[in-house]
Amino acid sequence: MTEGVAASGKSLRHKAMDLLARREHSALELRRKLEAKGNPAEAVVAVVEELQHEGLVSDERFTEAFVRYRQNSGHGPLRIQLELRERGVSDELSSAYLDFADRQWLTLAEQVRSKRFGMAAPKDYQERARQARFLQYRGFTSDQTRRVLAGGDVDE
Repeated sequence: MTEGVAASGKSLRHKAMDLLARREHSALELRRKLEAKGNPAEAVVAVVEELQHEGLVSDERFTEAFVRYRQNSGHGPLRIQLELRERGVSDELSSAYLDFADRQWLTLAEQVRSKRFGMAAPKDYQERARQARFLQYRGFTSDQTRRVLAGGDVDE
C-alpha cells in the first residue's frame, strides 16, 4: 500500500468516525454519505466493513435509536418501517423493533391526533376523513387509525 493510499484510507476512516460521532448510522447510510463526498466506492466499502467488524457501525443499534427517535416525533410504525428500509435496514431487523400490535402505537396515535385536532371527536364524515389521512400520513395503520377515530378508550 502506498503512503498516499494509506493516508486517504485514514482520512476516510476519520470522516466516517466524524459522522458516527454525531449520531448512529446504518451501514448503507454511512456508505452513501461517504461516497457522495467523492470517495472511491471500494475504499468506502472497506472502511465501513472494518467499522462494522469493530462494532462501531451497527444496524441494530441504529434501528433501535431511529425507532425511538421517530416514535418520539409522533410517527407510526408504517412510516418508520419505510424510512428504515430506505436506510438499508432489513425488514427482519426492523420488525424486531416495530411491534405493530403494541398498544403504545394506539396511545401515540391518539396523542398525535389530539395535538393536531384537539380532544373533541370528529364531528362529521369530512373531518373524520381529514384526520384519518393525517394519521395515515404519519404512518399509523388503518386499524390504528380506525380505532383512534372511533373514540372511546384506545386501551380496549
